[in-house]
Amino acid sequence: MRNVLIVLSGPSGVGKGTIAKLLVERNKNLSLSISCTTRNPRDGEVDGREYFFITKDEFRKKIENDGFLEYSDHFENFYGTPKDFVLAKLKNNDVLLEIDVNGGLEVKKSYKDAVLIMVAPPSIEEVRNRLIKRNTETLEKINLRMERIGYELEKSDLYDYTVVNDKLDEAVENIEKIINQEKNKCK
Repeated sequence: MRNVLIVLSGPSGVGKGTIAKLLVERNKNLSLSISCTTRNPRDGEVDGREYFFITKDEFRKKIENDGFLEYSDHFENFYGTPKDFVLAKLKNNDVLLEIDVNGGLEVKKSYKDAVLIMVAPPSIEEVRNRLIKRNTETLEKINLRMERIGYELEKSDLYDYTVVNDKLDEAVENIEKIINQEKNKCK
């Protein structure tokens, strides 16, 4: 069996973070990659656990030194997947990236064996409800995220798999099946 790089993408509020957390808890050989960001930590977030929180200048230096598998300017902040961190983890484990759709497509360009999984919502209204319940952003930011949903879901045709997160346990089990299937494929 080979170690696989799994990219989990989907609109804000679809449950990617919850799914990723459960996948890592349930699968000892799966490591969650940690992205770099220039945004401020949310309550309870810890540097090096949820994200590597860095300045915009530090981020720009990493870009200049080809230090990211992918990066983007998203909602007025930079986000990026540190290349060395992911490749080092991939030597011993499967690695899970939770990133936006454009980032996922960029990872696939630079790492062709990456497995792209789109997490789709059961409905657009359910996404709005989840974002409101999360209570981490203003209504204005929620509306910006809602405007992006159609764009992100249109990209699912470019992904290897799509999993609807209607029932959390089923979504996690479906993704675990995909990972096991991909691990058993020959390179």
